Amino acid sequence: MEESFLKYIEDSIKKNWERPALTDFKGATSSYKDVARKIEKLHLLFEHCGIRRGDKIALCSRNTSNWGIAFLATLSYGAVAVPILNEFKPDNIHHIVNHSEARLLFAGDVVWENLDETAMSELDGVIRIEDYSLRFSRKKQLTEARAKLNELFGKKFPERFRPEDVHYEYDKPEELALINYTSGTTSSSKGVMLPYRSLWTNLKFALSVFGLTPGEQIVSMLPMAHMYGLAFEFIYEFASGMHVHFLSRTPSPKIIADAFAEVKPDLIITVPLVIEKIIKKKVFPTIEKTHMKILMNIPLINNKIKDTIREKVIDAFGGKFKELIIGGAALNKEVEHFLKSIRFPYTVGYGMTECGPLLSYDGWETFRQGSCGKAVPRVQLRIDSPDQQNTVGEIMAKGDCVMLGYYKNPEATNAALDADGWLHTGDMGIIDAEGYLFIRGRCKNMILSANGQNIYPEEIEDKLNNMPYVSESLVIEKESKLIALVYPDFDTVNAENLTDEKLTEAMTENLKELNNQLPAYSQVSSFRLYNEEFEKTPKRSIKRYLYQ
Repeated sequence: MEESFLKYIEDSIKKNWERPALTDFKGATSSYKDVARKIEKLHLLFEHCGIRRGDKIALCSRNTSNWGIAFLATLSYGAVAVPILNEFKPDNIHHIVNHSEARLLFAGDVVWENLDETAMSELDGVIRIEDYSLRFSRKKQLTEARAKLNELFGKKFPERFRPEDVHYEYDKPEELALINYTSGTTSSSKGVMLPYRSLWTNLKFALSVFGLTPGEQIVSMLPMAHMYGLAFEFIYEFASGMHVHFLSRTPSPKIIADAFAEVKPDLIITVPLVIEKIIKKKVFPTIEKTHMKILMNIPLINNKIKDTIREKVIDAFGGKFKELIIGGAALNKEVEHFLKSIRFPYTVGYGMTECGPLLSYDGWETFRQGSCGKAVPRVQLRIDSPDQQNTVGEIMAKGDCVMLGYYKNPEATNAALDADGWLHTGDMGIIDAEGYLFIRGRCKNMILSANGQNIYPEEIEDKLNNMPYVSESLVIEKESKLIALVYPDFDTVNAENLTDEKLTEAMTENLKELNNQLPAYSQVSSFRLYNEEFEKTPKRSIKRYLYQ
């Protein structure tokens, strides 16, 4: 038999029946048995309102246990899940529900407040994610089935519901599992069609590498409507018999710190922004005191101090994790250099929604600084350039993880997947002699200088973001000149009572220092200050197109 993704889910439920599975942070906990029971009830609901295999079911809310359960119920029923980011604007959510032809929508309270059911005329009904009650129904069968759900469940399992009652129809590798929309804007929203082989290969990889065991714990803080969070903060853990704690609120550094302290996770999966904030605010200020700097330069004392700092940083993340995995965007070079210097157990991976998501990774002991690891099993990577070790080119990927294409969008599919099955990632990079992948930027962000040099704005921003009073920055091109847009670190500015005039002086100084570090062709000519943070995607990377 070909290996099945759903078999992993079914086996984990049976093996871990009494263990805690999912907890809403500061809220209720469901055991694997509770999850199986709720899945069964949702199956009865789907069946009675005429949902067939292959029908689409959309989910839109913050991360919660019930989101995870509804997702598993959808897949194990044979329907296709359509996860939608709860940060999307109402128009975008309406568009995705309609475009995907979803028949049911699971919606959270916060999302539902702004939605309009008349704008989603093809839906049979909307289910409240908090308790699976009906928000509204256009089908008599759905209304009736929901009203007598407990009775239907009692009829189906007259004795009691046992592990041997759990059996799902197994999936086939090419069968469609979910459609994940990469952005919510109507013009460019592309629904990535991921088959079961993509979920299976990502899960199989995680099971063979991360080595976590039943009962171990994780804090889920990335949106599950995004493949990175879904695959590695939920699916893998559930299939391993672990205990997942969902941060059901927006993950501010304070909430994350509280959750780490309380849960003490065994693995941490996150995006650079979270790490950078914790390290820049909590760790760097202590090291930057003069006496610390002097001690750091005396070899014997230096190692002792580094060990102490390492312990402090590890404690800030709960003190118990085996590895901290970063993905979703580039890690700031200064922060990475610091983590490497104290032998912190971190690693950086690379992937994209179209691959469900992982393409490259390496364990922290052997991980090469500045890279994104090596191609994972069942994936081939190559660089579209004459010399992939030295000449930057587009990163191309092929393997079990690659999508079927974009839903109802053959043009976009043909642009992304070539005749030989290679996926054009849109990212630029090189692969060294040992197979380590180094990313240089996005194709579409690359700026071509007047003398034909390639400029990667991300590399300039990385330097600028380490300068005094800079929180984040964007480098754009206007009339053949490079301009830096800067959102200042207002916490520090206010703490030091800097006037606008002094802030401008400091930024002018930064610009001078920045250009000293850059080749002539990528010098930045001026800067503009912004009073508000730049708008971000759910992965916490800046929406560059809004500022071009």
